[in-house]
Amino acid sequence: LEGWGRALELRDFETKGHSQRVERLAVALAQQLGCDPEEVRQIRRGAYLHDIGKIAIRDEILFKPGELSSNEWDELKRHPQLGREMIANIPFLRPTQDIIFSHHERWDGQGYPAGLRGEDIPLWARIFILVDHWDALNSDRPYRKAWPREKIIRYFKDNAGVIFDPALVPVFLELVEAEQSSTE
Repeated sequence: LEGWGRALELRDFETKGHSQRVERLAVALAQQLGCDPEEVRQIRRGAYLHDIGKIAIRDEILFKPGELSSNEWDELKRHPQLGREMIANIPFLRPTQDIIFSHHERWDGQGYPAGLRGEDIPLWARIFILVDHWDALNSDRPYRKAWPREKIIRYFKDNAGVIFDPALVPVFLELVEAEQSSTE
């Protein structure tokens, strides 16, 4: 699984280390929420594989430095479905489908690929959505610099009940604050 995550990062060097960072944080949040060891194991796998469908996206879209056209954006938004199809016939990975398929859904139903809303989004995906956003906003990207920590925290609070599960946001922010305090 780590090898697949690294393969994706080698293809998309802008996200180097992303799989390891989100795996670590997703596991910590799952444990904080009281997930059992088997759930934690599957969440770890899903974290490594969440963007595996991007392997099937054309390079000119995946590495385009500017804005994507409507058609290009539609193609990129297929990566959750493609990822789910890639692991569908691997029995021990089947439980990770929730994260792979639903990690771009939003609490308000405006996400993709299925437009799931609220608790219709599987819990593991709701956990991962927080983690994935946190890492993305904390990282430099070709189209923007990493955000300051205070701005990210405000974004999470402002989007509780919009993008994020409002019950999970305070638990997640408490976790990242505790991690920050332990490294100071």
